[in-house]
Amino acid sequence: MTCGKTQGFLAQKGITAKTLVDARKERLGPDDALKLTQDVSEVIAAKGKKVVRLRLAKDKPTRDELLAVLIGPSGNLRAPTLRKGKKLLVGFDPTAYSEVLG
Repeated sequence: MTCGKTQGFLAQKGITAKTLVDARKERLGPDDALKLTQDVSEVIAAKGKKVVRLRLAKDKPTRDELLAVLIGPSGNLRAPTLRKGKKLLVGFDPTAYSEVLG
């Protein structure tokens, strides 16, 4: 459901996103999900109605704290996940998307 909301949001804003991984076809487990955080400075994750922000240099989250926002109940990377510059968006929150994507 959130992937559809994300696609609708991006279409409404006229933003095209390059799909690197289709989560329906390729699953990313914990180790692969953590690799996505290596070159980012912030992870912004929507968890239900709450948005969690982890500033990696400042907050210095543990592996378990990162995995708590990256990994869903299936044991794989939560979708949708989108990267723009040094920010990684996990899950969908329209306010966070507007802030990061404009």
